[in-house]
Amino acid sequence: MTQPFELPDFYMSYPARLNPHLEEARAHTKQWARDMGMLEGSGVWDEHDLDSHDYALLCSYTHPDCTAPQLSLVTDWYVWVFFFDDHFLEVFKKPQDREGGKAYLERLAAFMPMDLSEGFPEPTNPVEAGLADLWARTVPSMSMSWRERFAESTENLLNESDWELSNINADRISNPVEYIEMRRKVGGAPWSAGLIEYVSAEIPAEVAASRPLRVLKETFSDAVHLRNDLFSYQREIEEEGELSNGVLVLETFLGCTTQEAADAVNDLLTSRLQQFENTTLTELGPLFAEKGLDPAACADVLAYVKGLQDWQSGGHEWHMRSSRYMNGAEEGAAGAVGVGAGGIGTGAGPGLGPGFSMTPVGLGTAASAYLKTLTAGSTARVRSFSHVPFQRVGPSVLPDFQIPFEPKLSPHLDHSREHVVEWCHRMGILEAQPGRPGSDVWDEKRLRRIDLPLCAAGIHPDATPEGLDLSSDWLAWGTYGDDLYPVVYGSVRDLAGAKACNERLVQFMPVETDETPEPYTGLERGLADLWVRTAGPMDLDGRRAFRKAVEDMIDSWVWEMNNQLLNRIPDPVDYIEMRRHTFGSDLTMSLCRIGLGDAVPPEIYRTGPMQSLQNAAQDYAMLLNDVFSYQKEIEFEGEIHNGILVVQNFFDCDYATGLAIIDDLMNSRMRQFQHVVAHELPALYDDFDLDDTARKALDGYVEELENWLSGILVWHRDCFRYKEADLIEDRAGITRHVPPPASGLASGLGTAATRVTFPRAGAVPGAVPGAAT
Repeated sequence: MTQPFELPDFYMSYPARLNPHLEEARAHTKQWARDMGMLEGSGVWDEHDLDSHDYALLCSYTHPDCTAPQLSLVTDWYVWVFFFDDHFLEVFKKPQDREGGKAYLERLAAFMPMDLSEGFPEPTNPVEAGLADLWARTVPSMSMSWRERFAESTENLLNESDWELSNINADRISNPVEYIEMRRKVGGAPWSAGLIEYVSAEIPAEVAASRPLRVLKETFSDAVHLRNDLFSYQREIEEEGELSNGVLVLETFLGCTTQEAADAVNDLLTSRLQQFENTTLTELGPLFAEKGLDPAACADVLAYVKGLQDWQSGGHEWHMRSSRYMNGAEEGAAGAVGVGAGGIGTGAGPGLGPGFSMTPVGLGTAASAYLKTLTAGSTARVRSFSHVPFQRVGPSVLPDFQIPFEPKLSPHLDHSREHVVEWCHRMGILEAQPGRPGSDVWDEKRLRRIDLPLCAAGIHPDATPEGLDLSSDWLAWGTYGDDLYPVVYGSVRDLAGAKACNERLVQFMPVETDETPEPYTGLERGLADLWVRTAGPMDLDGRRAFRKAVEDMIDSWVWEMNNQLLNRIPDPVDYIEMRRHTFGSDLTMSLCRIGLGDAVPPEIYRTGPMQSLQNAAQDYAMLLNDVFSYQKEIEFEGEIHNGILVVQNFFDCDYATGLAIIDDLMNSRMRQFQHVVAHELPALYDDFDLDDTARKALDGYVEELENWLSGILVWHRDCFRYKEADLIEDRAGITRHVPPPASGLASGLGTAATRVTFPRAGAVPGAVPGAAT
């Protein structure tokens, strides 16, 4: 069978190594699979299938340093999970039996009890028998925290099959944002990370939820999944009819060839690996110091990081060798590097794919092959750090925004316009802050021109006068903080000062007491006032959730500032996820949910459909902001956090093409929002057997989100913040203190870099011609 594309050159910054206990694991796992009923008579596999897939080789590459018993147990886990995938395909996906598949998946949760004394149900098939055996052998040596996390990732992995089956039934291909998001949640890599903890070291509880550890796990997961998509495209798309593959997603979304889509997926894979490295080298050390970890805890984190690295390189090597994947026609494909303990190929047996060509061996050849992989993606990496700020780009071009919801405005708008001015004066927001030169970023004229009550009036058209005032004040506080940080902290590269400011702000959001320190700045005074007015009526869980929304937003300001100091344009995945926080989406959506009270069970908000609904709305709104603010941010502020610029940088394309891709992504997110409302929420209501009160409350929340979207559009269109004339007037006589880029590149007239047109520009639907570059 002809391959649909040539495998690209892969970036691999560390070589694969082989565990010396490979043969023992092979013999053990074959007997285990037979004992569980996965081979003869299963209707899914026979002995030849298991031999040809060679999961012992996979685990020997991905866990090169673990003991023989650990390797055998981990190999059994992988045999189980791959058998489950093929079993579900035969029994439920091919017949498209969603109801049967759903019941099958729900029953598996009973085979992962937190306390083994609870016992297991009687297994009815090899998947259940295997899970019961593995759970009983694994969890005794692990903490309760790990058991909960691993059970959750296992359930997410199993639920992937339900999500994929739903997409097959709907004949629907995800958009890139939805795909990356869902693939990470339900794909196998987070599950694999749990087993990495088992063979290396558990993550200390103090840092498990920190951003650096989360980024390491997510970049690891993204890279594993994107790599698998490249190798499994032919099997999944041509043989199995699946729609959840990153190459197919980009091929469809960009309207390009399969080869171009594969190259784009590899670029994204490379970017995620380099984000992993950047986080390891620049963020772990400060995290250890901040949390006061002892040497043993630091060593545990580093052992876990090493385990993630080993998995990444070993997983690639196995893909190059397993007959399960597309690899036969790629003789000498970059990434098939033959170095490491015991030598690549030791005991390779039936795992070698047909036509696979070994990397040359001998003095000097392994090193040269390995070094060759380090250059993959170097052009894109340099590009992400070499943006020239303050380039002339001209007025932002506005597409036809596809928001099908009729905008409404609160009748209390004029009152809130006067209230927010009085409130900002009283909080000290409209004056310079003590000890901070240049901190007078707002005055009354600027505040009135921004007209944040107009946004609040569209978001909450049915709010009481007091409720509209509260929303207007929150919008003013968040927008002021977003404008303040780059000037006060970014201008002097004071990252430590920004973090210290955040630590102070958290103290003004108490959960269990009413005690706060004395506020010294307008930002502190404003937050203290808002917290009392907002969180006072909430219960403890509500306060915690709302405080986290505010914390995520202020932490994202520091993330933006750090990138600005490095002159680093983030990749699209990192940008989309952090932009939800920098835009304040969680904060303003939390305000929308306050009126729902106790009518809706809190677990509803954690379900896939509700998360998908909210994320689709957030993405549309924040990208709409990027479209309106492109000239403001790129030309007038020297900003790098803009979706169009992120796309321009990643795909090396011009403004018109970048805008077209963002516009298409926005429209895709709107369709996703409407799809969830029309199809997934009704099923969710039935799955949870919600009563009429809860259903009406959630329907009301959907209407709130529709108002949120239409109100944000009205505000962007009618305020005096984004048009070129407004920008010139706002900045007349104002000198902005923006740090020079870390690259040392010159800026100003005549220094704008020439951009190379994206070769697929003509294929992108809705391209905007004639836009300024």
